[in-house]
Amino acid sequence: MLIGIDAHNLEGNRTGVGRYLINLLQEWSKLNFQLILYFKKEIPNDIPSCDLFKVKLLNVGSTAKFIHWDLCQAARKDKVDILFCPGYVAPIFWRGKLALTLHDIIYEAHPEWFNWNSPADKILLKWVSKKSARKAQVIFVPSEFTRQEVIKHYRVAPEKVILTYLASDQNFSETGVGNIEAIKKKYRIEDKFVFYIGSIFDRRHLPEVIQAFGKLAAQRPDYQLLLAGKDYTRQKNIADLIVRLNDSLSREVVVRVDFIGDSDLKLLYSACAFFIWLSDYEGFGLPPLEAMQNGAPMITSGNTSLEEVAGEAALLIKDNFDVEEIYQAMRKVIENDNLRADLVKKGREQANKFSWQECAQLTLNVLLNS
Repeated sequence: MLIGIDAHNLEGNRTGVGRYLINLLQEWSKLNFQLILYFKKEIPNDIPSCDLFKVKLLNVGSTAKFIHWDLCQAARKDKVDILFCPGYVAPIFWRGKLALTLHDIIYEAHPEWFNWNSPADKILLKWVSKKSARKAQVIFVPSEFTRQEVIKHYRVAPEKVILTYLASDQNFSETGVGNIEAIKKKYRIEDKFVFYIGSIFDRRHLPEVIQAFGKLAAQRPDYQLLLAGKDYTRQKNIADLIVRLNDSLSREVVVRVDFIGDSDLKLLYSACAFFIWLSDYEGFGLPPLEAMQNGAPMITSGNTSLEEVAGEAALLIKDNFDVEEIYQAMRKVIENDNLRADLVKKGREQANKFSWQECAQLTLNVLLNS
């Protein structure tokens, strides 16, 4: 059986879809089956090698044209038995067997929270994603929460929506190599620090986190807050909030950067006082899992998939808008050594329940039998 895969999310700086696919490929490269990876503009040099893996560069500039025309034509020409699209949408002209991964459907469930690139994108993503889901033989989802959302909003047969939990990246299970003091200096961290990484959306409540941390930092000048991620907020200006807090305390209380590479990231996870990641809606939440894998005490939201991922290994915030609740959780973690040790222990145990090997094997079994 020949599996075709839309691999364009592996190109450039990888977000969640690309990291999901590269981990599947790393596991699949150990097995014995045929697949073709279709790339848009470049073939990355870290693609796992395997005698039965083929790669094809279609050399297309437009992502929409690549997905809906060139990918469709190439897969049809190669006579793939099933086309696997790991990033929400599939070619609208594809008539063969189809497998789709929906990491979340926030654009359908809460379009008011989604960051639309354009009015056309708002129409096309919702329409194409729903159309793709309804014609797919199988839909993979990363959490039971997302599974129920897909069944509810897309009205698809429950038996074709398959739960395949994600896991922490393999490189995050290794011991970080490097000098943490040098890494802290690189990011202007002077002593202890609290950490967040991820795109900054309104639903992730960074204004409340900053306000809560401001109360803590006024009492504990040995702490800073490191925020990493591009700012996509529309309702509040994160940069202004940071400037005002830093000015009010006459020091760089909050440090924000757009991007942190993997080698620095795992060291920062392991060295932070705690990791905080609040959200009103998530399909899974890889950063919390990565943080727990690396021994960071966790504060997260007790809703959607986040409680599913964190289990009993985190302090769960009931109301993401409640600055006082967030502040009190922060205080508990830094003031109670026994609590911190318990969160670290339970976090590592929880993270170890998630396996890319299991995710990849289940995904492959379903693909081969669809």
